[in-house]
Amino acid sequence: MAMASNLAAFQKSQGLQVLCRKKDRERDHHPYKVIEITPPPKNLGIRCFPSNLQCGESVTIEGQAYTISAVTHRYQLRKGKYEPSEKRLDVLSTGRYILNLYLENLLEQS
Repeated sequence: MAMASNLAAFQKSQGLQVLCRKKDRERDHHPYKVIEITPPPKNLGIRCFPSNLQCGESVTIEGQAYTISAVTHRYQLRKGKYEPSEKRLDVLSTGRYILNLYLENLLEQS
């Protein structure tokens, strides 16, 4: 289970750059934009997590357990090169994730 941690934000000439704290960078943590996708979608902020997160893993944010539904890495073409622009986690509360799996299983069986 991964734990979210605080971030430091610095102003750069290109815009806002978000960096994980030094102790998180040493543990190979990266900033992710976290969205709870249960309608209506809710922005949970930008959090530091390990770079090897996958769908189905459990994470804890502010004491609440969530399960990762999707991991998205976006790239933007700048000066002929693709550069990373955003890392995003789509999450569901763990109870909702299990309920969705159960309902999908029922639908397949019918």
